[in-house]
Amino acid sequence: MKAELTNVDRIGLELGHAGRNAFVYVDDDRNADRPFTLQTYRPYGYTPDRPVVIVQHGVLRNGDDYRDFWIPAADKHNVLIVAPTFSNDIWPGVESYNNGRVFSPGGNPRHVDGWTYALIGKIFADLRAAGITEVEQAHLFGHSAGGQFVHRLMSSQSHAPFCAVTAGNPGWYTLPTFEHRFPEGLDGVGLTEDHLVRLLAYPMTILAGDQDISTNDPNLPSEPPALRQGPHRFARAHHYFEAGQREAARRGVPFNWTLQVVSGIGHDGRAMSAACASLWFEGKLPSEAELAKLAGQHVA
Repeated sequence: MKAELTNVDRIGLELGHAGRNAFVYVDDDRNADRPFTLQTYRPYGYTPDRPVVIVQHGVLRNGDDYRDFWIPAADKHNVLIVAPTFSNDIWPGVESYNNGRVFSPGGNPRHVDGWTYALIGKIFADLRAAGITEVEQAHLFGHSAGGQFVHRLMSSQSHAPFCAVTAGNPGWYTLPTFEHRFPEGLDGVGLTEDHLVRLLAYPMTILAGDQDISTNDPNLPSEPPALRQGPHRFARAHHYFEAGQREAARRGVPFNWTLQVVSGIGHDGRAMSAACASLWFEGKLPSEAELAKLAGQHVA
């Protein structure tokens, strides 16, 4: 009987050629009954010494769209794109994705290693084990619900797999404080002072479109803890950044976040992906003309 392929085997097989691809990933350790899909793009000419960008999709669970948003940057800068895609059928609702499946059905917190966020480090380790990449750290980007996912990942998981992390236009935030229970804050789920201090010190970028100011978007979180952070996503980005500043000052610890405003852009996954790629690989935002061409592509 032929043995089933491991994740490393499958990654090596499926990512061994250029172009778009999509294949199943199964975390046999903790989520054997919860497969998800890796939507990938390997440029022609890609070599294992080039960067890897891991992209987290929004509420539509549209990893294929987010992979495609990054293809222009992938071709221009010769980088590998991997977009883990969590279907709503198998990973239902905000609790499984945005909020990381932190709690068991009985309401008890799972061990931090079993949260959904932990899967991203496993994927990158398997990319390395398969020989698809030789780089020691990946770039990590998420937009909207993916931005929620990314900053909560950085609040709870090891930072070792990541050389650059950007959260774009999250609907709301887990504040860097133990004064509120998760997901409004960090309390009650087994996180420690070390998690908080590491989070504040990491050079994470909060990417905020200055036109992401709708107050009646049906996907904008509107529960009381979210509304306390501001009326819209742009205000909430400032609230989160300022909360980090205050917490670091109060504790006397390093604070290395950046709040980067993207002018003229609203809740737009394509434009924010392009802005992030330009910041990472060109050291600047796209020009106003380039951003204007991208504006208006509302994608959650």
